[in-house]
Amino acid sequence: MSSLAGTRALLRLALRRDRVVLPVFLVIVVGMVASSASATIALYPDAASRIEASTVINTATSTLAMFGPIHDPTSIGALSVFKIGMMSVLALAVFAARMVVRHTRAEEETGRLELLGAAVVGRRAPLTAALIVAVGASLTAGLFSGLGLFGTGLAGGGSAIMGAAIAGMGVVGAAFGAVAAQLTTSARGAAGMATGAIAVFYGIRAVADSASDGALSWLSWLSPVGWYQQARPYAGDRAWPLALLAALAIVLVAVGYALATRRDFAGSLLADRAGGATAPRYLGSPLGLAWRLQRNAFWIWAGTFALVGAMVGGLTGSVGSFIDSASMRDIIDKLGGAAFLEDAFLSVEISFMAIAVTIFGLQAVLRSRAEEVGLRAEPMLASATTRLRWLGSFLVVSLAGSVALLLIVGTTAGLASAGAVDYSNQVARVVGAALVQIPAIFVVIGIGVAGFGIAGRLGFAGWAALTVFVLLGEFGKLLNIPQGILNLAPYSHTPRLPGVELSWSPIIWMSAIAIALFVIGFAAFRRRDIS
Repeated sequence: MSSLAGTRALLRLALRRDRVVLPVFLVIVVGMVASSASATIALYPDAASRIEASTVINTATSTLAMFGPIHDPTSIGALSVFKIGMMSVLALAVFAARMVVRHTRAEEETGRLELLGAAVVGRRAPLTAALIVAVGASLTAGLFSGLGLFGTGLAGGGSAIMGAAIAGMGVVGAAFGAVAAQLTTSARGAAGMATGAIAVFYGIRAVADSASDGALSWLSWLSPVGWYQQARPYAGDRAWPLALLAALAIVLVAVGYALATRRDFAGSLLADRAGGATAPRYLGSPLGLAWRLQRNAFWIWAGTFALVGAMVGGLTGSVGSFIDSASMRDIIDKLGGAAFLEDAFLSVEISFMAIAVTIFGLQAVLRSRAEEVGLRAEPMLASATTRLRWLGSFLVVSLAGSVALLLIVGTTAGLASAGAVDYSNQVARVVGAALVQIPAIFVVIGIGVAGFGIAGRLGFAGWAALTVFVLLGEFGKLLNIPQGILNLAPYSHTPRLPGVELSWSPIIWMSAIAIALFVIGFAAFRRRDIS
């Protein structure tokens, strides 16, 4: 039997399973790339306005770290894609990596692939089918993104390079997923490993771009994310760095196939650590089990947030140097001087961290869905454990973990910025700015809980809501979306601490909404059937 036997059937199955999430994701990516470019073109109609905006961006260390530089300040195309381009390639790379893991390692972990493997299915067929879906999705995203950019009036050459770069990063993400799926027996571990690799390369690129005087610019060439930037769409249109992305993807896919044929079915290259002879006492409760399932992920998030908080706090003292224009300095002086800039910078960065904390919170509470689908919830609920106690344990870990992450990022950012500002209570101010994000985060988690309670598969409502809220916050004003719709995003109502007076009204009513969503989710979960 050929090692690729059954690939076509597995491909149809994968497309059938992803018939909703795949088109929705592609529409969001392509739509946001095109709409953001269209809005930017209208916002900066002449070269003078583009040069002024590019100068501010290229002198802002935090912006350079997050999105990279604008290589041609006069180019409307370069200005249009500098932010949405980075967001799109990272999102597509992570999506493609997780898609490959979903259709390979996750299928092995649940035992479904073993049933399929008993039929006429070759050893390489599952990985091949998963790669075809992920690579096809990446190429589709790149093609239509390029066409969308060209349709807004941007140059055809730059649009082609940008589309190819988006597709290339997606293919590289799929290749990372192919390797990670062979290294660990856990689908969550494999997805985390692939995502972590992409994050590391993004971090290397961020260091290269944000270093003073370009002293570490050579680091950009050690990162595939840096190769995407070196293609310079609309600012030189260099195609040859994209060949590096293709070469890396080919090498990683070859490694993935080699590892897949050398390991045992349901095995991995990295051995699982043996557990203790006896279980600790805390595992005797649903809350203890829920914490154990999320423990490793939480500590990884905590370490990441501590580093990010320290980095953000360390940049606070240099925020004033971001503005070189005399007119802009006059405006800033009227608004409150350097202290205004420092507080505004911390507020924006902490709001970004709040979105990341929401991701952790949703992952933690929706682990209950994975337990239900994996048939591990039913034996638990057949015991003396009640439904409310079981689901409540995941919610407690989600909420408590989210608060802990906010405390970590607030404390580290406050300590790092304390030496750069004149406020004696800087740590308390920044911690307060972090904790005020709690109600908005709980609202999004509550949407996920309500969806899961009504029907297990509706747990994705939390992810859908988070995506919509982030898009509204990032691009709502650029696209002239009515304010009534923008107000649907809970993050837009969070007080912009530090530096402004705390308003309790939005905190109270968002907390009430979150509690109502929790109640709806628990009440519905008590009455529905277990999948």
